[in-house]
This record gives sequence, structure tokens and C-alpha cells, in this order.
Amino acid sequence: MRTSQRTTVRWWRWRSNPLRRRVDVVEAWVVLAGWMLAVLGGVVAGLAAAGAVGQAVVRQRADSHRVPAVLVQDAPGPSSDRAASDRRVWGTVRWTAPDGTAHRQRARVPPRAPAGSTIPVWTHRDGDLTSPPVSDGEARLHTGMGGALAGTFAGGAVLGAARLARLGLDRRRSAQWDAEWERIDSQRGWKTG
Repeated sequence: MRTSQRTTVRWWRWRSNPLRRRVDVVEAWVVLAGWMLAVLGGVVAGLAAAGAVGQAVVRQRADSHRVPAVLVQDAPGPSSDRAASDRRVWGTVRWTAPDGTAHRQRARVPPRAPAGSTIPVWTHRDGDLTSPPVSDGEARLHTGMGGALAGTFAGGAVLGAARLARLGLDRRRSAQWDAEWERIDSQRGWKTG
């Protein structure tokens, strides 16, 4: 049994061809512009998102201060049913904010720490407790992932819009073919469908 061979003609929409229609040329430009805008837009969006995440990390580090806190009462032992990775427990601590005001709040402390022990905590500028700022590795990961996701979504949105435009062009091409077949049939007196 003989297999059929198919020849792929690359760039056919850009070449002079009597079968090429205006809609084929428009489709070629839509594809080219879509890919160019997807790549450029993805890079620009990725860099902008990475910059925004980087600035947020810098702001978080500038707004957070490590201060010593004193444990008010003995911390309980670790719970056996807890699966937390750091095994810390909740305990009441007191500290003095950078502006000199005294604060007292519950914070995560090492288990079985005795009352009066000093525990470092992180505070905002206003003196309230906050989580520690992200490490350099976490900052790089957040920046890289934020930029990559934003770039991917921006590029995908452009390619999706280009695909929708191509679907519209395909419908127009089909309508043109139908009109031409109808015109040819009516000239010869034939009816194909």
C-alpha cells in the first residue's frame, strides 16, 4: 500500500500566490504581531512584576524591626498532635517599641521557655508584632516567580486574543469560500449542495 506524501509549504501566506487571499495576509500579520507582542509584552510585564515584588520586599524590610521581648510566663510544652515544622508555641511577651511605648501580646515562642527569658520578635514601625521579613532566598524566589507568572499570563492573554482574531478570520474565509462556490454553481447552473 502506498502512503501519501504531503509537502509542507512554509511561509505560503507571505509569497505571491494566485490562491492567496487578503484574509490570508491579514492572518499572517496577526500571527506575527501576536507572537511579537506576546514575547515583548510578557518580558515587560514580567520585569514590571518582578520590580514591584522587589520593592515590596524592600518596604517590608524597612518597616520591620527586630526587638527583644521578655516572656511574661512560662511557655507550655509542645503539643504532641501538632505537626508544625518549628514546634513553637504561643506565649505572652512584652517589649518596648522604638518610640518608647510598652506593648504586651501573644507571640510564637520556643516550647518550655522560662518566664523572663528574652525572645527576639519582629515589629512594625508602630510597634505591633509582625512576621519576620523574607530572607534573601525567599525574596529571589518571590521576585522570580512573580515575574515569570506575570510574563506568562501577559503573553498568554496576547496569544489568546490573537487566536480569537484568527478564529474570526477563519469564519470570514469560510464565508468567502461559500460565496465563491455559490457564484460558480450559479454560473454553470450546477448545485453542489
